[in-house]
Amino acid sequence: METRTVVAEFIGTAMLVLFGVGSLVLAGDYINALGISLAFGFTLIAIAYAFGRVSGCHINPAVTLGVLLAKRIDIRTAVEYWIAQFVGAIVGAAVLFLVAKQVPRLQTAGAFGSNGYGVRSPVGLGAGGAFLVEVLLTFLLVFVFLTVTRSVVLVGVEPVPVGLAYAAANLVGIPLTWASVNPARSFGPAIFAGGDALGQLWLFIVAPLVGGVLAAVVHRFTHLRPEGQVEREQAHPPPEAGPWGRLRGGHRPEAGGPETKGPEAA
Repeated sequence: METRTVVAEFIGTAMLVLFGVGSLVLAGDYINALGISLAFGFTLIAIAYAFGRVSGCHINPAVTLGVLLAKRIDIRTAVEYWIAQFVGAIVGAAVLFLVAKQVPRLQTAGAFGSNGYGVRSPVGLGAGGAFLVEVLLTFLLVFVFLTVTRSVVLVGVEPVPVGLAYAAANLVGIPLTWASVNPARSFGPAIFAGGDALGQLWLFIVAPLVGGVLAAVVHRFTHLRPEGQVEREQAHPPPEAGPWGRLRGGHRPEAGGPETKGPEAA
């Protein structure tokens, strides 16, 4: 086991739950859906810059599943990530629960930033609609993650589009299901909310995983090059062109002899 990657996934997921879900539980009445969505997105970007080079900053079992299906990690690493993510979510939710208990008149039972459908949905969305929404929103996040990354790690500006996709998913999903898009994010708060939050938890574990699978399948068709194409491109690289479309060495691509001097001959 690569200890530092597992620890990074554990801490990253705990921080996402503490600050992302915390924005909903502690400040939701003041910042509304837009503020909560930005809190989730900004938190993910910050965590990705902190841990992206260590573990890739999946901090989401659906993302890990997509990366696994894209053959960037093996099954053992994926299982280690999943364990770290769910344990991290529980610890993050536990710390948030302790903080919430210090706020007078703040109700935690039955809600506590958990996801829901039916009567627990802000708009009364049914189970079928909630399942479809979570699949589509998770598809967006995982597809963007797979597209902007070339390997396991998040480097350079890659965290920014991933964070923006996460914020957009929350902006759409919060009025519908309180936006899971992450089984671990749903699991931790549901444990402390109890009641119907636990009874509906299955949907917010299964649907994001389905979205992750769908994203990996679509990414394979849209972005992966056919087998052997990379080797052929490396064996026969395209000639380097100079000014006015001429090749280095004084020849044009379409002509076999020396080029005519001067730009007016191009």
